[in-house]
Amino acid sequence: MFVQLLNRKLNRKPVTADETHYRIFKLIEAQPNITQRQLAQALGISLGKVNYCLRALIEKGQVKARNFQRNPNKRTYVYLLTPKGIEEKSQLTARFLYRKMAEYELLKQEIEQLKSEVCFDTAEAVRVGEG
Repeated sequence: MFVQLLNRKLNRKPVTADETHYRIFKLIEAQPNITQRQLAQALGISLGKVNYCLRALIEKGQVKARNFQRNPNKRTYVYLLTPKGIEEKSQLTARFLYRKMAEYELLKQEIEQLKSEVCFDTAEAVRVGEG
């Protein structure tokens, strides 16, 4: 049960809008010509959700989408973070870091508790076996 819970925590997909936006910002910053399909695949979310999130970020003025007029494929866009988007990304990063540090502290406590249970169970088993 614990292993399944840990696997879910380690393999979980972005669940909050903040976390999804943070990851979109990171990917766009690293790869401005990334497609929505590639974003969806990298984030493990649907293409529709990526489209919805990008539209929201564009409406808020945090992301700018540009297509190349000379490109024969008019559906190819380059996504750029605006100054407002850069500011929002830094705020999201701070919140994300704070949340991850809190999760880390909880995991450390849980690990210590499990270690003490294992040590106690092992010592108990040795004592019972000696009898």
